[in-house]
Parts: sequence; structure tokens; C-alpha cells
Amino acid sequence: MILEAALLVILLFFAFSAFVGYKMAKPPRLIGEWTPKDLGFDYEDITFETEDGLKLSGWWVPGGSDKTVIPLHGYTASRWYELYMRPAVEFLLKENYNVLVFDFRAHGKSGGKYTTIGDKEIADVRAAVRWLKENHPEEARKIALLGFSMGGMLTIRSLVEVEEVCCGIADSPPVRLDKTGARGLKYFAGLPEWLHVFVKPFTKLFSGGKEVYTLSYADKVRKPLLLIAGEKDPLVAVEEVREFYERNRAVNPYVELWVTDAPHVRTLKLHPEEWKKRVGEFLRKYL
Repeated sequence: MILEAALLVILLFFAFSAFVGYKMAKPPRLIGEWTPKDLGFDYEDITFETEDGLKLSGWWVPGGSDKTVIPLHGYTASRWYELYMRPAVEFLLKENYNVLVFDFRAHGKSGGKYTTIGDKEIADVRAAVRWLKENHPEEARKIALLGFSMGGMLTIRSLVEVEEVCCGIADSPPVRLDKTGARGLKYFAGLPEWLHVFVKPFTKLFSGGKEVYTLSYADKVRKPLLLIAGEKDPLVAVEEVREFYERNRAVNPYVELWVTDAPHVRTLKLHPEEWKKRVGEFLRKYL
């Protein structure tokens, strides 16, 4: 009887871990109602296809420039995210850049059942850049990325893996995804961090993705990169971003680090004018 009860508890524990892993791989979709028209800018609804056959949805907003910035949202967010995507898009348009903004796979209105939290999403970035180069070559003479959280990870990866990207800003990028994932269980679901070691295999099983080791790119990035980290970030420790910065600085004279007192991806919300000043100066310098 005791053995049967113990087996039942173990079975229920792994079933629960599988459920949590499934929910992590299939976040709820955030779809809003605002468009760039609400910001005073004409835009075009666009779709483009990734190399693995997914259709992604986004907006093309011309700014009359030969320079385009692609904002990249974070995990569970979308182009409609009010916290940072809307103000970031508005800022870039008022700076007279063209903006191409889209939903990553399994987010917003884009195709795909599962997110891989930074792995297969590099194909999404490549597809966006390819669409831009093919459809608006004059506006794509220079391309920058502005990524938040997971989008920050993709910004860092793209500086190495997407040749057309010339520079990038990574706001609150997870550097040690294992630790960020464990903290996320506690932050988002109130679950103990130690559960992550059991949940992660199920997340990878459902999504088919591989874990991204952001820190490994610290030895590879050679292009201008602005890292933004918050001291009150419960998901990404400042020390981890600083570790990336110190390693990258040894090979990249164009990397910068800005540490603020903000929680995760909230520097723009808490310090909007300084954020716009720093990001604006970086883009003017390198874009």
C-alpha cells in the first residue's frame, strides 16, 4: 500500500512537471487593438515565411529613411505589449527610422504552436530581415535590432548569425537561461525554483527546441552592442549581464553596458527620457 501510494505521488509529480513544461512551451497569445495609426503613422500589415515554413505576422512602418530598426519582443509578449513595445515603436518612428515589428512564433498572430525561447526564433529574425531586404532594399541599407528579454537574446545571437544586422540593443537579456527559467517559475507561477530541473526536459520535448547559451556569444560578438540591465530584475541578475559584458569587452571595443535601478525590462517605463537619450545616441552613432 505504501509503495503504491509512493508511486502515485511520483506519477502525479511528473505529470504536474509535464503540465508546467507544456504551459511554458505554449504561452498565452497577447493580441491587442492598437496599431501604428494610433501613433500617427501609416503602416502595412505584412506576413512572411520562415525557413522552417511558419508564417509570421507583423507591421511595416516606413519612416522615410534608409535605416530600419526591428524591435524584438520578449517571451509571452507580442508587438502589442504596452509596457515596452508600444513606447519603443513610437520612439523609433519619431526618430524617423523605418520600423519592422513582428510577433515571434507562437506569439501574437504568428504561426507556430510552441516557442523555443530563443532557439528556433533566430529563423524568425532571419525571415524578417530577408523580407525587408527583398521588399524594401532602399530602406534596408542599415538594419539595427532593439530586443527586450528573449528579444535581447535574439539581438545578441543575430549580431553573430545574421550578417545584415549592423548593431543592436539588448534590454534585460537572459544570459544564463537555466537560472532565468528557474527564477521565472517562482516569479510567474509562485513555484519553487528547484522544480525547473524537472520541468525543463518536458519544455524541450514539447517545443523541440535547444537551450540557448547566451554567454557563449560573448566571445563572438564584434558589432556595436548596448546592454541594459536592471538591479531590481528578478529574472536576469545584473552580475550575469556584467559577466557577458566583461567577456565581450575583451574582443569587442563597441560593447556598452548601462545598469539601472529598474526591474525586468522596465527601464523604459521608469526612466523614459534617459532610456530614449541613451538608445537614441547609440543608434545615431552606429546606425
